[in-house]
Amino acid sequence: MPRNHLAALVALLVTVTLVASTPQQPAPEPAIADYRVQAVPMMAVKITDDFWRPRLETTMRVTIPHIFDKNEETGRVANFARAARKAPGAYEGRRFNDSDVYKAVEAASYALAQQPDPALAKRVDAIVALIAAAQEKDGYLFPARTVDPRNPPPGVGPERWTFLSGSHELYSVGHLYEAAVAHQAATQSRQLLEVAIRNADLVSRTFGPSARRAVPGHQEIELALVRLYRATGERRYLDLAKFFLDERGKPHDTQPYPADSPFAIYNDPPYRQDHAPVISQERAVGHAVRAMYMYAGMTDIAALYGHQGYRDAVERLWRDVVSKRMYITGGLGARSTVEAFGDDYELPNRSAYTETCAAVGSDLWNHRMFLLTGDSRYVDVLERTLYNGTLSGVSLAGTTFFYQNPLESDGKVERTAYFEVACCPSNLARLLTQLPGLIYATRNTDLYVNLFVGSEADIRIGGMPVRITQRTRYPWEGVVRLRVELPSQPVGAEAKPRDQVTFSMLIRMPGWSRNQAVPSDLYHFSGTTLESISIKVNGQRAPLMLDRGFARIQRPWRSGDTVEVSFPMPVQRVLAHEGITGNQGRVALQRGPLVYALEARDNAGRVLDLVLPLEAALGAEFRPDLLGGVTVITGTGLTRGEGASPRERPIVAIPYYAWANRGPGEMAVWIPTQ
Repeated sequence: MPRNHLAALVALLVTVTLVASTPQQPAPEPAIADYRVQAVPMMAVKITDDFWRPRLETTMRVTIPHIFDKNEETGRVANFARAARKAPGAYEGRRFNDSDVYKAVEAASYALAQQPDPALAKRVDAIVALIAAAQEKDGYLFPARTVDPRNPPPGVGPERWTFLSGSHELYSVGHLYEAAVAHQAATQSRQLLEVAIRNADLVSRTFGPSARRAVPGHQEIELALVRLYRATGERRYLDLAKFFLDERGKPHDTQPYPADSPFAIYNDPPYRQDHAPVISQERAVGHAVRAMYMYAGMTDIAALYGHQGYRDAVERLWRDVVSKRMYITGGLGARSTVEAFGDDYELPNRSAYTETCAAVGSDLWNHRMFLLTGDSRYVDVLERTLYNGTLSGVSLAGTTFFYQNPLESDGKVERTAYFEVACCPSNLARLLTQLPGLIYATRNTDLYVNLFVGSEADIRIGGMPVRITQRTRYPWEGVVRLRVELPSQPVGAEAKPRDQVTFSMLIRMPGWSRNQAVPSDLYHFSGTTLESISIKVNGQRAPLMLDRGFARIQRPWRSGDTVEVSFPMPVQRVLAHEGITGNQGRVALQRGPLVYALEARDNAGRVLDLVLPLEAALGAEFRPDLLGGVTVITGTGLTRGEGASPRERPIVAIPYYAWANRGPGEMAVWIPTQ
């Protein structure tokens, strides 16, 4: 791919700064501001380490083709052919099945941007052509209706936009917009982008302050319109995103589902976060995935409009989520019946819903919150969720998945090759292929090192090119080495070496290294202190100067300068807040960013009868031949037997993300202590 195309890629893929931030103006049309921190574009970063590089390769070479295969086998792709009158037959599946195709195209576009794959590119081209052919003349695109408008699938009304609370018409095209932006950036083809523009123009003619006032029941189009605005420069898309958010909590003329309909749950305003204006919402309620997408869109509006009310709201909602509703794995959503948040501290283990899509949404929202504030606590949550609640959603082989990610199993939970509601596999793929763009960020002359991932990055800091090389065995070891190189600057026909560039390197001091499981009192654990962290610059110990959770190192940098950070990684015992009643008298284990689980296969076939006393000695060892190579936690627990004295038994805990890769069996994250 030509370099001039690469530079533009993640400006379209990730929400980053495009223009300088300006104060909010009291004008009818507010001046555009933006995020204070800019993500380093994903195409400027090459991942090289032994943990993440194989996972990216599996995602690109195995998972994405697998998803394409399943979309074809289940009729998801054929639905577009039928809508285009290129194939006979009735519509197949759920009304929102088109969104799975869009997300697969988005993930494939990110993959193609990082490495060539002619076979995958051919499949994407064929699907993009089908999508374009399925679009109606005025821009409407929803195969569930177009295939047979007189007999649409359940949940879709007799006319366009009838049941907006649950039809998913606007949700699906939101994923279309995201796919289109990614596809255009990766391939330079405008074919899918033009489809998205025609649809967005129809939506903007249909909805708005001087048109129909309504909101989608499943959020997604809001943040997607922001991305479409960035790709096209069309202000009306950005304003429409804000309109949809501003309209929430107001009465509308949207028709509700009949009371006896299986879709009547969508009539409930709190379920879809439509119970109050978004800037006055104080508590995370309702469907967890909807909430994450809405909060991400709200954060975009807070940044782009410089809107203090939106900023206050997302910070307030974030505090509520991390202090009362987040699992130790970063998982979100306690109630499986409605895929929703529960009451304060309602975090059951075996029945935890913790949908993979909610974890993906949390990753994307927390990244935006970091870009908005420059505060490391949001990256702490992103990291916790990424390594645990997100990565657990896909098998090591890349072809089976979890929709739910419970923290305890009686042995009946297994991964699945695909789902009738298949939102999670493609969501995982599009998140993992964006990982290079989550590692580094800049602000003026500040360079942020957010995630510890072996990588090579070409970064502009204060307008000057700098190459950063990161080497680490994280998450297994806590040593991170960074090397600075200053590429030569062209001067006329020659390249002039540069002696030095002055900037600040800000290296995140992760919460787990400072005895913070999350930035709240939801979980408590010990084992590390800030004083135990070592930072060396060119081999010399450097003072630890904290700035919003980052160690700031400001100096003139020369080519070959190095920074070495060492985080001790003891095994840490985690105790839960007293409000989480199901975890009282229980302990969880963590080492570095990884939460651990006991699985039956490593523990004599059972784990639900185990006790782990708080005083039990624990150790850690790396086993290269286990589950692709993992560090396990070892120790001695006790077996609880009915009517028998407790017996000592060796225990082995594996990283939570790796469970359920060796067949069914019991599993537990929280273990009784007596």
